[in-house]
Amino acid sequence: MFKKVVNYCKACYDELAHKTTWPTRDELVHSAYVVLLASLIIALIVFCMDFIFQWIMGVIYPG
Repeated sequence: MFKKVVNYCKACYDELAHKTTWPTRDELVHSAYVVLLASLIIALIVFCMDFIFQWIMGVIYPG
């Protein structure tokens, strides 16, 4: 059982150290910008939807 765990850990290390291609710094920064921009756009859409639904509820249930 212990030998299986050790072999698994060795295989994981081998794959991460030798078989995986890591992104360059420029690729990583570009991806981070894309994620940030997408997050801001989605947040803006949710904010607008919330504002519109709040206005609709205010019209239906004035108070």
